[in-house]
Amino acid sequence: MVAALTKRFGDLDIAEEAAAEAFATAVERWPADGVPPNPGAWLTTTANRKAIDRIRRENKRDDKQKRAQMVDDDAHEPPGAVDDERLRLIFTCCHPALACETRVALTLRMVGGLTVPEIARAFLVQEATMGRRITRAKEKIKAARIPYRVPSADDLPARVSGVLAVVFLVFNEGYLATGPGTDPIRHDLSAEAIRLTRLLRALLPENGEVAGLLALMLLTEARRTARVSAAGELVPLGEQDRAAWDVALIAEGHRLVRERLVCAAAGVAPGRYQILAAINAVHTSARVARDTDWSQVLALYDQLTRLDPSPIIALNRAIAVAELDGPDVALTAVDRLEDTLAGYHAYQATRADLLRRLGRTDESRAAYDRAIELAGNTAEIAYLARRRDRLG
Repeated sequence: MVAALTKRFGDLDIAEEAAAEAFATAVERWPADGVPPNPGAWLTTTANRKAIDRIRRENKRDDKQKRAQMVDDDAHEPPGAVDDERLRLIFTCCHPALACETRVALTLRMVGGLTVPEIARAFLVQEATMGRRITRAKEKIKAARIPYRVPSADDLPARVSGVLAVVFLVFNEGYLATGPGTDPIRHDLSAEAIRLTRLLRALLPENGEVAGLLALMLLTEARRTARVSAAGELVPLGEQDRAAWDVALIAEGHRLVRERLVCAAAGVAPGRYQILAAINAVHTSARVARDTDWSQVLALYDQLTRLDPSPIIALNRAIAVAELDGPDVALTAVDRLEDTLAGYHAYQATRADLLRRLGRTDESRAAYDRAIELAGNTAEIAYLARRRDRLG
C-alpha cells in the first residue's frame, strides 16, 4: 500500500501517514461495524482519502493538489506475498512493534470477529483486563504510527508465530464456543481457521509448526459430528461414536504428523503445535477408547511441558496421569493448580470427575456446581449437569 500511495502522490511521508491513519481507523471502526467484505480495498480507499485530505489541508503545492484530484479511489495495490485478504490482515496486525499477546488479542478482535468477552476467556483473564489491553494496543498503533503494509516474503517468518496463535484461538472458539448466546460448536470459525492454515501451509511449506497446527485442527475437526448428542449435550472423547469420525481428515492429519516425525528423527525438534497434533494422533489411532496408548500420551505431554510449562498443559497432563496412575495421583497434581485455574471451568470439571472416581461425592458435586457456573457453552453445561445429577 505504501509503495502504491507513494507512486500516486509522490511523497513517502504522506503515503506512510495515510496508511497508518487508515489502519488506525480500521482498529476503531471494524470492531463495532464489522470487517468489510473486501478489507484490503477498504484500507486502500481510506488511505487514499486520508492522503487527499492531508494534501488539501497543507495546501502548499499546487501540483500536489492536482495529483490528489486525479487519484482513482478504486485502485488497488498488488497483493504482495499474501494473496488472501483476511490472512494479509492477520499478518499485518501481528506487527513486531506490539507485544505478542497484544497483537493476538487485537487481531482476534479486528479480523477474527471475536468479542472482548470471548477473547478474555481464551486468555483466562477478566473482560475489563482484556478491554484495557486492546485499548492500549490501539493507542500504541496511533502513537507509533504503525503503518498498514502488505507483508513481504521476508516479513512472514518473524510474524508467523503470532499468526498461528490467532488462527488457533479462532479455531478453538469454533471447536467449543464460550459465549452463552452462541451455538455450542461454531463450524464457520473452525472451517475458516482451517482454510487460513492451509494457505499458510502453501506459503511456508517447510515450517513445522504450520504443518503441526494444520494436523491438530484436522484431527480435532474430524470428530466434530460426534461431539454433540441429538439432545444437545457434549459427548466427551471416550464416549464418542468413532464410526462417525471423518476418516479422510484423520488420514490427512496422520500423514502430516508422520511427516513431522521424520523431521524430528533428522534432528529438527518439534514445536508446541506439532506435539499437540501427535497427542491427537494417538487418540484418533485407537479403535476404541480403552485401546488409547496413555503412556505415549503422557510422554508427549512431558515433552510439551518442557516447551510450554503452562497450567493448562499441566491440567491436560493430569488427565493422562489419572489413566495410568489413578485419580488420587492426578488429583494431587490438579490441586496444585488451584491458584491459577480456580476460575477456569475445565479445571473444576476435571477436579469434579477425579473426586467422583474417588467416591468423594459431596466434594465432586460442589466442583460440578462451580464448573457449571463458570462454563458458557450450553452443550458442556448440559453434560456437566447430567454428570452431577448422577452422583446420587
